[in-house]
Amino acid sequence: MDPRFNMFDNEIAMKFFKRFANAGMVIHQSPLPKSTQELVSLRASQINGCGWCIDMHTKEAAAAGETAVRLNLVAAWREATVFTEAERAALTLAEEGTRLADAHHGVSDETWAQVRKHYDDDQIAALVSLVALINAANRLAVIVHQQGGSYEPGMFASMSS
Repeated sequence: MDPRFNMFDNEIAMKFFKRFANAGMVIHQSPLPKSTQELVSLRASQINGCGWCIDMHTKEAAAAGETAVRLNLVAAWREATVFTEAERAALTLAEEGTRLADAHHGVSDETWAQVRKHYDDDQIAALVSLVALINAANRLAVIVHQQGGSYEPGMFASMSS
């Protein structure tokens, strides 16, 4: 599969990405734990089949100290013992928020109750925003066939300002 369009060589796309990166910075600077941010981004990207974002978030998580065991088990987190109850709540929200079209109920009341149990209002605001943002990023990359493999940790750090 060849890339269809190079978003990084387009002026309009780059203007959009700068603003997109600024929105991401709000989440990055929030009190939502960085490990949770990366796990949620990785899980949504796996569901959406976004190789670019899977590449990015596994590398960013590893660079931030996340273990290979946890990264390798994200796709099967329900069958793993390495995630906390809070992370499980966030991963459930990420899955239900990503698969909106697959379920008539969207995010369940049970999932919401678990998220409320483990996160404060600022963390919830960041978590909900993160699920929306990563799903948008996945769609951008999947639509243009942006392939994974070339991402280097921190390569977009200068984009937000």
